[in-house]
Formats: sequence, structure tokens, C-alpha cells
Amino acid sequence: MYHVGDYSIGVALIKNKISAVEWQKVGGNTWKSIKKFREVKVALLKASAEEYYNFSLGMELASYSFDKYFTKKPASYYPVLERIIYTNSGLHNFDGYKPYAGVVTAVRYARDVINEPANILTPEIFAADIKRLEYLGLEVEILEEKAIKTHNFGLLSAVAQGSQNKPRVCVVKWRGLPDKKNFTIGLVGKGVTFDSGGISLKPAANMGDMKQDMAGAAAVVATMKAVALQKIPQNVVAVVGLVENMPSGTAYRPGDVFTSMSGQTVEVVNTDAEGRLVLADCLTFIQKTFEPEYIVDMATLTGAMVIALGPTYAGMFTNSQILMQSIKQAGNISGERVWHMPLDAEYDKMIDSTIADMKNTGGRPAGSATAACFLRRFIEKNTKWAHIDIAGVDLSDGTKVLYPKGASGFGVRLLTEFVKQSVQKNQ
Repeated sequence: MYHVGDYSIGVALIKNKISAVEWQKVGGNTWKSIKKFREVKVALLKASAEEYYNFSLGMELASYSFDKYFTKKPASYYPVLERIIYTNSGLHNFDGYKPYAGVVTAVRYARDVINEPANILTPEIFAADIKRLEYLGLEVEILEEKAIKTHNFGLLSAVAQGSQNKPRVCVVKWRGLPDKKNFTIGLVGKGVTFDSGGISLKPAANMGDMKQDMAGAAAVVATMKAVALQKIPQNVVAVVGLVENMPSGTAYRPGDVFTSMSGQTVEVVNTDAEGRLVLADCLTFIQKTFEPEYIVDMATLTGAMVIALGPTYAGMFTNSQILMQSIKQAGNISGERVWHMPLDAEYDKMIDSTIADMKNTGGRPAGSATAACFLRRFIEKNTKWAHIDIAGVDLSDGTKVLYPKGASGFGVRLLTEFVKQSVQKNQ
């Protein structure tokens, strides 16, 4: 039983022990029922410290709103949760909540940048904002046009060449084990700050949602923020490719052939299959430069994933049973669930090209699987890799209690839990 606010609200909880995610949902539903209050007083009966923390985390996740561009609505229109006061916790301090607070801060960061309009969040501006995160102890390097050309990001550059907003590649490092030279985990994110489809132009309806085609990069960067805030004892490196995919006289065309950083050639048959091109070079770069033991990439990659799994699961493709089990476990713990998808040879054959090493799409059938097979062609032998397609779960319609309408920030809690689990398995 709990009571909230200056007026009485009582909700009976299931007497049997409920999961952390269920406690978060209780907190989120509580906020939704009383969200006009900035300060909330809560009494949870016979709750453990962990249950208090998850209840609070749920309230914070549910209380998010993106309201910076409203100018005519009163301040009361924007409910802001500022304090949660526990009147009977018996806890003398809430230091144990700091890791939870770190995750919430990171999720809110991801939602903020995903919700930003594309005229504000260009590749250059996003990169500058990532650079700002150095105050957390992260190491951030920004590769601009000259460095991108020097490193032979041939596919990423092709996607970017139609836009006047120039590309950036951001490298973010967290050395939670400073005495260890190598990086155990490598994260890669697709950061298409606006995706018009290029010459293969998207339909006008809902094209505005394509400002969020950088949700994978946002989730990866926000995960690095969460890892730093929690000071997780693990070495993690992230690479995100930031581009804008626009039609113009300089844009890449269907039928063009480009050479990737790996040396493999790609025939472009659809300029709207651009995210895999960005990821391919970033995957090669992170392998050549850092040689992490595990690599996980995250992207809003295919509309086919929306059709396959809808807003419930992200799709996971992997060449490693270890990664499959670890990511699935992290998804169940965090509440951001994944579904294991196939990478069979039959799908791989669908991206063979008649004039180059491969083409960038195999067409509509099995679109998510062929996209994952494309990425796998850039993974070196013996590298443990997983690709997570978050198309379908990156935006929320507001019906899920922990995900207010707009950007969901999906992937931050999943990847942060994955990093934490990797520490426990190495101990």
C-alpha cells in the first residue's frame, strides 16, 4: 500500500514479490495520476531500498516531457517532478539511488537529442554536444571532414555528400579500468540526423519523424553517459557516425558504386538504405582502431523491423551465442526486450551484386535480415558482434507508462545493463 501527495491516493500492490520493472511501472503510473505536483510525498509499506529506487526511477522516466519550443502555454501546462519525499522509508540516505539516477539522466539526454528538430541538431551540433560530455571523465574525439577522408570512410561520406551539413564521426571512450589497455566492449550507433531518403525520396507523410533517425547514436552516446555517471569498472569505446541524407545535385545516386573503409565495394541500389552504409564504415573503424572483444551496434535501420516486431521488441541479430544470451538477459532485466532474428546464408545471397562485392539492399522481402547480413560482411573473423534494430521501439505513442509520447530513449537501459553484466561475468 502507498499514499502519495497532499491528498490521499491508495493503491494496493500485489502481495507477492514483483519485479524491478513492475515497481518502475507502479512509480510511472503514480506520476501519471498526480502529475500536477512538483513535490510528491510517498509512503511505501514494507518496501526494500531497491523497491524504493525502482519506484523512483519509474516516476522519473514517466515524468519526462519535451516542451522547450512552446511559447504560449502557461508553466502549469508542463508538469515537472522536482522532489520525491519518502515519509516512512527508514533510509538515512539515498546514495544507493545514484546508479538509478545516472540511468534516468542518460535516458532523458537521449530523449532530448532525439526530439530536437533536424534544423537544430545537425551533425556538427550533435558532435559538439557529445564533446561537452568530457566533463564526466569521458574522452571524446571528433573526426571532421579531413580526418573522415583520411580514414577512408567511403560509404559514410557517400551518404553525406548531398547535404550542406557536413558529416562528423565521434569517438567516445570510458576507461573504467585505467590499468587495462584494451577495450572490452565497442558500441556503434547510426546517427542520421535527418533522413529524406536522398534521391530515393521518402513519401511526404510522416517524413518529419525522420529527425529521429539518429536514435541509435543517441542511445549509444547516452549509454556512455550512464556508464560514466555510474563509474562502471569496464573499458568501453563508442563510435557514432553523424550524417544528413539529402537529395541535391551532389547527392549519391542509385547505381553508384563506392569503396568502403574495409576495401569492399558496394553498389547503391537505393539511397534510402543509407544507415547500413554509415554503420559499415564505423564498424570497420572500431575494429581496426580498438579491437574490442565485443561489438554491439544500434540503429533505426529498417521499416521491415517495424512490421515484424512492432513497438514491443527490438530485433537482435548476432554471430555469437554469448552475446545473444547476454543481450537478451540485459533486455529482460531492463525491460527493453529484444527478439533474436535469423542471419541465414540464404538472406546473405540476396545482397550479392552483379557489378560490385555487394549491393546495399536485397529489396523488401526479409529487409531486416538482409540489412543485418550486409553489416556482417564488415565484421572480421572471430569478432563477437550483435546488431540491434530499434526501428519500431524508438518512438512512443504515449501508451506505455515509462515512455511518454515522442522519443522513447530505448536502448540506453538495455546497453547500460549489458555493460554492467559484462563486469559481473569478468569477476
